[in-house]
Amino acid sequence: MAAGMGSRYGGLKQLDAVGPSGETIMDYSVFDAARAGFGKVVFVIAHRFEQEFREKILSRYEGHIPVEVVFQSLDALPAGFSVPEGREKPWGTGHAVLMARDAIHEPFAVINADDFYGRASFEALARFLSATDRDGQYCMVGYRVGNTLSESGSVSRGVCETNAEGYLTSVTERTDIRRQEGRGIIFRDENDEYHLLDENTPVSMNMWGFTPDYFTLSEKLFREFLKARGQEMKSEFYIPTVVNEAIHTGAGQVKVLDTTARWFGVTYASDRQHVVDNIRALVDAGEYPERLW
Repeated sequence: MAAGMGSRYGGLKQLDAVGPSGETIMDYSVFDAARAGFGKVVFVIAHRFEQEFREKILSRYEGHIPVEVVFQSLDALPAGFSVPEGREKPWGTGHAVLMARDAIHEPFAVINADDFYGRASFEALARFLSATDRDGQYCMVGYRVGNTLSESGSVSRGVCETNAEGYLTSVTERTDIRRQEGRGIIFRDENDEYHLLDENTPVSMNMWGFTPDYFTLSEKLFREFLKARGQEMKSEFYIPTVVNEAIHTGAGQVKVLDTTARWFGVTYASDRQHVVDNIRALVDAGEYPERLW
């Protein structure tokens, strides 16, 4: 998913060079996905930066892995629905994934373009998805919330609950998650009240694995969302909405693939140097070549 402008970051962070040879975070994700065994990449982008994206990003993958581009736009709605006058905010991550429904016909992973997940996470996803033999076998890589925070400000995360077998029982989008001195990690709920989160609470970094039946359920729920909240200026349709429905109706189950890896990304402009330094260290350690492509 690469359609967002990155308002807090202040620009097109998807196209920002953070690697030693001008690589973007996306380049490392594509590199890791390819060596884990994924067969193609579908980018969900916005029309407004298509030319720049094709020139700067897609050209470097030629001969390495097949790619397709689909677009997320406000007016990409089911028949009978329209964009309310004055709305500028995108419809959310659930809508972004739905834009790829005609390009994907096999088990697939979903990631954010501006998050660095690491090799092990893609290998875990590939192992799970390659072993799926029926619809509704989903998974997600669950990071520990204490390993996903930014020193530059608060973040939003999908806070997860699991059962004894390691399957997801619910995921709730939480905002304004941050470390508060003297208290620990806190988040703000829908009533603007703050609560504590344990350091090891699993959270979703939007690193999911789905089978294609996901799209059928997602389309149905997106229509219901538009009927109920489609006239709001800032309402969003999230991936966890679809996941929770699958879990509660029995349409799917989600295995949480635990990891102690430390996530890093560029939520804010001041995060950039931290990302550059981390990637430099991984290159120096031999995890990645000096030049990916």
